[in-house]
Amino acid sequence: MRPSQVRQLGLAWAGLALCLLPLAAPASAQEINLTGAFDFHVHQGPDSVPRAIDADDLARLAKSRGMRGMIMKNHWADTAALVYMVRKQVPGIELYGGITQDLAVGGINLEAVKHMEAMKGGYGRIVWLPTFDSENNVKSAHGTGPFVPVTKDGKILPGVLQLMDFIKAHPQLVLETGHVTAEEVVMVVHEAHLRGLQHIVVTHAMADPVKMRIPQMQQAAGDGAYIEFVYNATLPPNPHVTIADYVKAMRAIGPEHCVLGSDLGGVTNPPRALEPDGFLAFMQALNKAGMSVADVNRMAKVNPILALGLKP
Repeated sequence: MRPSQVRQLGLAWAGLALCLLPLAAPASAQEINLTGAFDFHVHQGPDSVPRAIDADDLARLAKSRGMRGMIMKNHWADTAALVYMVRKQVPGIELYGGITQDLAVGGINLEAVKHMEAMKGGYGRIVWLPTFDSENNVKSAHGTGPFVPVTKDGKILPGVLQLMDFIKAHPQLVLETGHVTAEEVVMVVHEAHLRGLQHIVVTHAMADPVKMRIPQMQQAAGDGAYIEFVYNATLPPNPHVTIADYVKAMRAIGPEHCVLGSDLGGVTNPPRALEPDGFLAFMQALNKAGMSVADVNRMAKVNPILALGLKP
């Protein structure tokens, strides 16, 4: 959803959401729980668009549910400093941030990535290729504004290759593919693999506007990438895929190559779906649709840690 749409759909959800967030999870899925879970993709305030909950309150809720941690994302601002400060306020939960290569930071900007990596604390770990400002996102939304390309004439642009080389030299960093096309994802992941990057994640592979097909996800997984699946893409007001679609893809790719993220935090998300309870609802939905408890736990608790290069 574009930022302008987020603003237009109102803040009414936000107040209701904050009231409902502490609700207990349904008792019908007692085998699935948040203990040790790690959400690979959350959105939080403060932000330049409305968010349902601020970062410190979100961290407190997640910690109270027994979660190990989460990655805090912003489309327009570096979150490495944010997670440093929230960790001080809420010790005992592992928070990480990063930087998205959108227009707000100058597009593909190695210098900005260098400063993110050097931020005090060392909690800036993720480099997302462009999201809302990617060529794919802008054209998919029938936009006419500027965009940030990552390829030209079937070749990856030099600036993106420079990012890859920097990430390789700093192996704690993770390259994420952002909102580029499915074909570009395959190209980027393959090149990153050839260059020896240790940590690669395909950002919400099946969600709009990426829309990867199963063979493409299998190819990316074969090149060492983790494939991210996010709950938000299955929810109103704009569901793109179904839980059944996810289960089919996860089985074809192999749960060992998949990570879960909520991609929640927007004020238009259904209140009961908001993080951290939304992440639990995602895990429960996958289990109900046929994924085993062991596979759900692997995707929600083990693989995110491995994707970040942390100790299980």
